[in-house]
Amino acid sequence: MKNTAALTHSIQFRRIQVWALLALTTLGLQACAPMLVGGFVGGTMVVSDRRSSGTQIEDEAIEFKASSRIKENLGEKVRANVSSYNRQALITGEVANARDKEYVTQIVSQVDNVKAVLNELQTVPFTGMTERSKNILLSTRVKANLVDTKDLSANAFKIVAEGGTVYLMGRVTKREADMAVDVARNTSGVQKVIKVFEILTDDELRALLPPPAKK
Repeated sequence: MKNTAALTHSIQFRRIQVWALLALTTLGLQACAPMLVGGFVGGTMVVSDRRSSGTQIEDEAIEFKASSRIKENLGEKVRANVSSYNRQALITGEVANARDKEYVTQIVSQVDNVKAVLNELQTVPFTGMTERSKNILLSTRVKANLVDTKDLSANAFKIVAEGGTVYLMGRVTKREADMAVDVARNTSGVQKVIKVFEILTDDELRALLPPPAKK
């Protein structure tokens, strides 16, 4: 009974920590969220980003530069979110027309270090803050479920939600990808899952991970 109670408490504590990220993100503290996810979700979880520190910095620069250039060139004609993982740029949001959508692709593809662009902008009326908050909530919910999944490193995934669609990014094995897709599809509110993965072999993954600690 004690073990069951302790496990229940641990799961509840992890969920509280993950859901706390929603509040921080809503307050505009997005830059802190990755550190919090890697630093304390699950208590014993350690940072396990499978990108080099240099690539992580490049991804942050891609997101900032791409978003700035889109704003400079198209202003209020587009509401675009740029998410980069291992130099692969995902663009989500809304745009006025197909021509502007193509223009956004050109803008992002010309940003330094971008190696691929997936433009998922939709030519639909722009959403308001309520819908955007729902996107944050949905991505946080998926993240919490990944954290709760045994034998799966939640930190290996970057999650983007847009209008019921969840995009999963990361450098993962096929087994990890399949598990994460299954978790996302079974998360309340998810209507569609799109994989934006870089698939690794088991040997490639072992080469990325730190060696086990010596006993």
